[in-house]
Amino acid sequence: MELRHLEHFVAIAQEGSFTQAARRLHLSQSALSISIRALERDLGARLFDRTSHDVALSDAGHALMPEARRILGCVDIARKVVGDVGSGLRGVFRVGVLQALPLVDLAEILARYHQERPLVEIRPVPAHGGSAALAEDVRRGGLDAAFVCLPGGAPDGVALTPLAAEPIRLVCRPDHPLARRTSVAISSLGNEGFVDFPAGFGSRESVEREFAQAGVQHRITVEVPDVMTLIELTRAGIGLAALPLSLLLSQGRLAVVDLEPMPSFEVALALPSGRPLKAAAQAFVDLVDEMCPGTGLGR
Repeated sequence: MELRHLEHFVAIAQEGSFTQAARRLHLSQSALSISIRALERDLGARLFDRTSHDVALSDAGHALMPEARRILGCVDIARKVVGDVGSGLRGVFRVGVLQALPLVDLAEILARYHQERPLVEIRPVPAHGGSAALAEDVRRGGLDAAFVCLPGGAPDGVALTPLAAEPIRLVCRPDHPLARRTSVAISSLGNEGFVDFPAGFGSRESVEREFAQAGVQHRITVEVPDVMTLIELTRAGIGLAALPLSLLLSQGRLAVVDLEPMPSFEVALALPSGRPLKAAAQAFVDLVDEMCPGTGLGR
C-alpha cells in the first residue's frame, strides 16, 4: 500500500467522481483508475460502487475512509514537524553557559527565544570544565553554541565572536596590606597565594597569561569550581582572588585593587566553524546579534 493510493482514494470519495478527482490531482483518469485498482487488490476488497452516473463508497470503502484520513493526517503532521525543524521552529538547542554571565543578559535572550520558538527545547549546559570544555563540546557537536571566555583563542573547528569585556581586578580582605593600594603590579605578586577556578576557566587563564608575561608564578592556594565559594574563601582570608567585578554580587568585606597590567575577562559566543548551523541554532545567533549590537554575528 502506498500513501498516494490512499490520497487518490480520499479524493475520489470527496469528489464523488473519478473525472473530478483526476482533475483535482492533475492525473489522467486512467492513471487514477490504475491506482485504485492497485489499492483494492492490496486490500482484497472493492472500495467503490460504480454506476454509469456516479461513484459511491462501498461498505469496505466506508470502513477505510476514517482510517485513510487518519493516516494522511499523521503524514501531514510528520511533514510539518520535519518542516518546523528545518525552519528552526522545532527541535533541540543546546547552549553552553558560564557560571555567571552578567555582561550578557542571557536570561532575557533565552526568554525571547522561547517566546518566539516555544516548540524548541532549550538545553543550557553549565561550564563544569570551564570555557575550554565548552569550546571542545562545540567542536565535537555536543553543543550548538556556547558563551565562553578563551583568552588563548579557540581550538580548531570553533569560531569566536566577542560580545563583551571588562577588566579583572585583585580582590582581597579589607585588612590585607594590599587593600590600601589603588593598584598593584602583577610582578610583585609572586609570593601571594590565590583562590582561583580550576584550569580551563577563562578568567584564570587570562590572569595566568599576565603572570607569565611578568615572569612570576601564579600560586594557587585553593581551587574551587564555583563563584560563590571562591568569594567566600577570599573573604575568609584563604587567599587573594582575581575577578571581574561583575562576578562580585556584593563587595561587602572585600577590597578591590587595580592590577597592572590589567587582565581582561572577554565573553564570546563560540560556534562551530567546520559545519553548518542547525536552523534553531542560527535563529539563536540572529537573536544574540539583535540583542547584543555590534557583535558582527549577522554578517
